[in-house]
Parts: sequence; C-alpha cells; structure tokens
Amino acid sequence: MGKVHEHIDDRMRAWLSAQHVFFVATAPSGPDGRVNVSPKGVGGTFAVLDERTVAYVDLTASGSETIAHLRENGRITLMFCAFDGPPDIVRLHGRGRFVTLYDDDFDELLARFDGGLDESQGARAVVVVDVERVSDSCGYGVPLMDYRGERDLLPQFMARKGVDGRAAYRRQKNRTSIDGLPGFDMDPVPGGGAAG
Repeated sequence: MGKVHEHIDDRMRAWLSAQHVFFVATAPSGPDGRVNVSPKGVGGTFAVLDERTVAYVDLTASGSETIAHLRENGRITLMFCAFDGPPDIVRLHGRGRFVTLYDDDFDELLARFDGGLDESQGARAVVVVDVERVSDSCGYGVPLMDYRGERDLLPQFMARKGVDGRAAYRRQKNRTSIDGLPGFDMDPVPGGGAAG
C-alpha cells in the first residue's frame, strides 16, 4: 500500500519518465479561490533534474492558474498514475517556481528536456518543483488504458500564431487567473513596457 520515499531514486525516475500524462494541482492562499488541476501530457515535457527536483515545460494555453498560484504561495503537487502495468500512483508535493521565456536561464533549462519544444511551439515557461515529499499508493482504482499516441495539436496551434501572435494570445488569456490573481503577465506590450 502507500509509502513515503526519501527521494526520487533511479527506479522511480524511470517510472515517472515513462508515464504519458500527469496532473498538476495548485491553489490560492486562504479559504476563497478555486483549486486548479491541470493535465500535462505532451511528450518530452517532464524531466527529473535530480533526486529532489523535477520540472516540466509550461506551454501557452488558455489559462495560467498554475503560474498565478505559484506567484502567490509556491505550493504545488504533481500526480502520476499507472494506466498500464502494475497499479501505482505517485504524488510529488513541493514548492514550485517558474522560469519564463524572457529569463536568462530559460534556454539552458529547456535543453534539459527530450521533447525538443521551444518558444516557437508555445513554451512560455519551465516550472521547477523542489520536491518536499515523495509518496506512492496502490492505484487499484485507476483503470487500465492503452496509450494510442500524442496529440500534437497545441504545439502546432502555437507555431502557426508566430511570435507576435503567441504574445498577443498570452496578453489576452494569461495575464490573470480565474480568481483575478496575477498570472503570466510578462509579455511586452506593443509600444514598450510589460503587460502587467
């Protein structure tokens, strides 16, 4: 049944890297505001950086809840489920931060991933998680499902927009969370300055 691990060992690193989808959960501080859970599954966008640090490529999408919550309090949990093979669920609880496409170390950090995605396909940030707790549980309630392939729609959609189109999309949809918290507001505003 459930177990708490000291760190991410080589066996768990291989298992985490083999999963095709994982889920990210964050929440604002206090009793108000909405808890957010986001699926992540574009191939090559997750990496174990060391035994206590993981990261994933944050792609431009219709919201920026995770970034807004990380800006406010840093709390984050990643959950992985085995949809084939032996049943297992792994949760990585920790503190998160993000490195945006405008930060000096973005390209170096992005090179740590196998997916080959970059800003031209919508990569807006890399979320880095300092893992404080590693736990697994049985996963007996998780169904068996077959992996049929990647949906590469989001990277293609963002590639078609071009640099200016991606920035305009983020300014329109990513500046604040659904609860009004500052989100991804780092894109420059045409004519100078930042969007925030």
